[in-house]
Amino acid sequence: MNDSFQLSCESTVDLTYDYVHGRGISVLFYAYEVDEVEYPDDMGRDPEALPRFYGFLEAGKIPRTSQINEFTYTEYFERLLQRGDVLHVAFGSGMTPSVENALRAAESLREKYPDRRITVVDSLCSSSGYGMLVDECADMRDRGCSMEEIEAWVLANRNTVHHQFFSTDMRYFHRSGRVSGATATIATILSICPIMRLDDAGRIIAYDKVRGKKNAIQETIRTMEAHAQGGVNYSKKCWICHSNCPETAEETREAVKAHFPNIRGEIRIWDIGTIIAAHCGSGTVAVYFFGDERWPDRP
Repeated sequence: MNDSFQLSCESTVDLTYDYVHGRGISVLFYAYEVDEVEYPDDMGRDPEALPRFYGFLEAGKIPRTSQINEFTYTEYFERLLQRGDVLHVAFGSGMTPSVENALRAAESLREKYPDRRITVVDSLCSSSGYGMLVDECADMRDRGCSMEEIEAWVLANRNTVHHQFFSTDMRYFHRSGRVSGATATIATILSICPIMRLDDAGRIIAYDKVRGKKNAIQETIRTMEAHAQGGVNYSKKCWICHSNCPETAEETREAVKAHFPNIRGEIRIWDIGTIIAAHCGSGTVAVYFFGDERWPDRP
């Protein structure tokens, strides 16, 4: 392992803390608030954290999330800089402006620690797609790559991490103001599943819809074949995550495995963490893979 610098990320990688810690990656935690009580984005450390969160949703509560402020980044980065150089891969700017606070914090600390290097890179990714990007960075570090080499790789490849996802539960989209009550009701009655992706700026684009979970899975497979590097011969990592719908995630994994037999390693399934789930609710499944360059918001 290359231990000449520290690799760092944020809890919205939506991997378990045990996995991230085991890979030697430092992590800064987000938090959400319900009824003026703050709860950490737990990353699986407390087995009751996700059931409690989904209990809030079922009770009709809307968790409030916020960006990480500059002071919190400064405190976190300073602890890391006291041990060595830092490469921080940040939660995508298409989802939060937090990365701007990270960049300001890093700039202020360069004056205090002139003999240390600190680099902040905008991942343009979200959830376990962000996690998969950071995991690749850890692979490169372990092969002996330098901070500069990994930074250059992220900048060149962050837009090739595809985030392809669908939702089978529109209730929370209505509660959070994303669709009207009538739209959510009709969608639920007709089993309409919106099909979504991230664009080249890391923003969520809902670009299609299908009826039923099975059709949503097949549309995901079709889109992956069209955009994955190598098509049906895709041979890099593929990860999946879900918000409180493990059976649908498992069905999706089996379909992906059957269609893409050359995927490298295990198709891992992760829980969507509380920060992302605060915006999508239950019933979302996402598939992540390396493909062509993500395209802008256009038909």
